Amino acid sequence: MNRVKEYRKRKSLSQMALAKKIDVARQTISLIENDKYNPSLDLCLKLAHELNTDLNTLFWDGDAKDGSKGN
Repeated sequence: MNRVKEYRKRKSLSQMALAKKIDVARQTISLIENDKYNPSLDLCLKLAHELNTDLNTLFWDGDAKDGSKGN
């Protein structure tokens, strides 16, 4: 689960507009938003920068704030 779609919509960006800003195909954005593609760290950083957030907020499961994930 990630929050790319949520943050993209907050900035009123289409998938195509975001893709152009970070130099990837629109389909890449769609696949990331639908958890069908695991982006590289470099791409994650570009997304977070363009969406004005950090990696934890964008990609980390917000339900596991203490990092335990139910262990």
